[in-house]
Amino acid sequence: MIGFLRGILLAKAPPQLLLDVHGVGYEIEAPMTTFYDLPPTGQEVSLHTHLVVREDAQILFGFGSETDRALFRLLIRVNGVGPKMALTILSGLTAGEFNHCIANSDAPALVRLPGVGKKTAERLIIEMRDRLPGLEVHAGTGEGVKGTVQLPHDPRQEAISALVALGYKAQDAGRMVQNSAVEGGSCEEIIRAALQGAGRK
Repeated sequence: MIGFLRGILLAKAPPQLLLDVHGVGYEIEAPMTTFYDLPPTGQEVSLHTHLVVREDAQILFGFGSETDRALFRLLIRVNGVGPKMALTILSGLTAGEFNHCIANSDAPALVRLPGVGKKTAERLIIEMRDRLPGLEVHAGTGEGVKGTVQLPHDPRQEAISALVALGYKAQDAGRMVQNSAVEGGSCEEIIRAALQGAGRK
């Protein structure tokens, strides 16, 4: 199991990034809460990782904090919640916000996330309620991934593509980005505003 990686950030295409660790390039999928704190490409970054092995693929997931990785591991143990949905949940809610939803049985907030239906939200609340007390939730979104984000060439289109990869329909993703009212911002800033806007509805 690969549990931790430190290397040079070569590329960012949410929700995927490419990390050069001593000449070996690792393709990693990460939640947006991790992307928000990534440094510009060419700089060093440290990520806590979780490897998912399937018959047809091996997928490496990366997180800016041990708390996010621990929550990811708890989520994928819930019946009906796979790694992709867990990544979507962690992209739409911080660990603290998710903990608040579970503690307050806020199913509507969970249902607003793509791919999370009413039954899944209720299952999350029931199954996670007993598991979360042992999860230490830190303020902020990451540790070990610091710095300012780098502006991509077409941040709005990059943001739409990232939201589609996270499970949103292309039409909904375009509308979310259009309504984000972020001008001249980075891809990560646009996605953050779009997700926050969706969460308020």
